[in-house]
Amino acid sequence: MSTATASARPGTVLADLLPASRVRDAALVLGGAALTGLAAQIAVPVPGSPVPVTGQTFAALLVGTSLGARRGVASLALYALAGLMGLPWFASGTSGLSVSFGYILGMILASAAVGALARRGADRGALRMAGTMVLGEAIIYAIGVPYLAYTAHLSASAAIAAGLTPFLIGDALKAALAMGATPTAWKLVGKR
Repeated sequence: MSTATASARPGTVLADLLPASRVRDAALVLGGAALTGLAAQIAVPVPGSPVPVTGQTFAALLVGTSLGARRGVASLALYALAGLMGLPWFASGTSGLSVSFGYILGMILASAAVGALARRGADRGALRMAGTMVLGEAIIYAIGVPYLAYTAHLSASAAIAAGLTPFLIGDALKAALAMGATPTAWKLVGKR
């Protein structure tokens, strides 16, 4: 089957365009975890918040949409487990449990959701991709903010002020980047 045919086939994500094998899947899972770990090193402290702005969420959502739900979840679960075991690749080179670990748990669930939507074609157009990213971000916050409130002993309003509000503009920029990146990738592989 040609790449153009595969790209048009329903139920296909970008990773499916590579020749199928267990080695491919293992490499994609490892690569997705490593990409997320590298992106987490792009970290900017936010005054008044124990959670920095990172490239981690953007990478996690792109991993989910590009690899699909199963491989995306495996990548983010590997990322989380390796960080819990001491690999210093959480935000700013940290590892282990912290007040921001809930966001990592949210990324695992978000990768499942955005990966499932990508299999239904949500990554093929700019507006659908924007909606997919917004849903993924919402899932991350739905887990991360309550976890932050609980572990940092914050009220709900304080957790929202420290763990959600400062990140909305950056998330809008990440969604805009994704609106261009993934649909463009599909257009490029469709022209081969």
